[in-house]
Amino acid sequence: MKFQVNKDVLSEAVTFAVRLLPQRPQITILGGILIEADANALRLSVFDYEVSAQVEIVAKVDTSGRVLVSGRLLAEIANRLPNAPVDFTTDGTKVIVSCGASKFSLPTMDIESYPTLPEIPEVSGTIAGDAFAGAISQVAIASAKEDTTQVYSTVEIEAAEKTISFLATDRFRIALREVEWKGSSASVGSVALVPAKTLQEVAKTFANQGDIEVSIAKRDEREMIAFRANNRSVTAQLFKGSIPPVKSLIPTEVAHYAIVATQDLIDSSRRVSLVLERDAPIKFSFSEGQVTLEATGNETAQATEGVNIELTGSEIVVSLKPQFLIDGLAGVHSEFVRIAFTNNDNPNKPGPVLITSHGSKDKAAADSFRYLLQPNLLNR
Repeated sequence: MKFQVNKDVLSEAVTFAVRLLPQRPQITILGGILIEADANALRLSVFDYEVSAQVEIVAKVDTSGRVLVSGRLLAEIANRLPNAPVDFTTDGTKVIVSCGASKFSLPTMDIESYPTLPEIPEVSGTIAGDAFAGAISQVAIASAKEDTTQVYSTVEIEAAEKTISFLATDRFRIALREVEWKGSSASVGSVALVPAKTLQEVAKTFANQGDIEVSIAKRDEREMIAFRANNRSVTAQLFKGSIPPVKSLIPTEVAHYAIVATQDLIDSSRRVSLVLERDAPIKFSFSEGQVTLEATGNETAQATEGVNIELTGSEIVVSLKPQFLIDGLAGVHSEFVRIAFTNNDNPNKPGPVLITSHGSKDKAAADSFRYLLQPNLLNR
């Protein structure tokens, strides 16, 4: 095998593929990147039986061939090469990488033992890359980061003909976002659970790639989802299981709510939380014209701050974890946010608060983002 490729093109392609490799592969070869040179195309692929990634780039190929080398090592080398064409040649069990005055000799891995990449199923629908990335950034934050019940570390994707929804929950909060897409009739009703970490990496990669073709396959032994745009593709094995039907807990209309400037509430929550220990809540007292934030930490450290609001309904006090609140507020892409208070029969534990976008003080936003957060018990 012998070929020459542009340094920047190579670096970007290898970085894309290696980003989805496991940090500590169970088998050494699963940390490899498969390089296939044919005609004037170069394909770079990774696969660990759960997630695969493939990218095709232009190269000047003198001799076709295929080889497997360490993915992370090649990525580190590619990112630090000088600004010059990169030449690859095989020499027995070595791959020689030359660029300007730099030269590397990389050991090859056992390509015969490397698994065959899965084929991409029939396309289920198409979604804009920026819309997909935006929805994942809003929703995935509500998935569990460390949980023995792994289903809560996933994002539930549900397809309709004209919309696709993304939902995540860690049992303390729920995030939901619907996005327009062009779905096939066969995809209507398809539900897929995908690890949130995988979707976050896919979103970073495909955000600026234009329209994304999404394929959801739930047949035979392999249940998978695939994303493809331009010269890139990613597949992921679906999580087997189901998230409880929490979507029904999100109300469509709540008459009791407050309108507040999004960034003001984020900034105030961050300042007041400085006196708190990890996971301790802030008390939010909503009254006419103002919400007062109060926090008490160790050694009698205290903080209080007021933020202007417009309140519709009666005064109310809720206790919220500041980071959970900030996560929800960060998903609101509007100047103002609506914080709605649902009913609950327990006076010491108000119902969940519903956070949604609000375009201005007088007009609701069209964004479909919904974030339902369960308050902490009040200390009275």
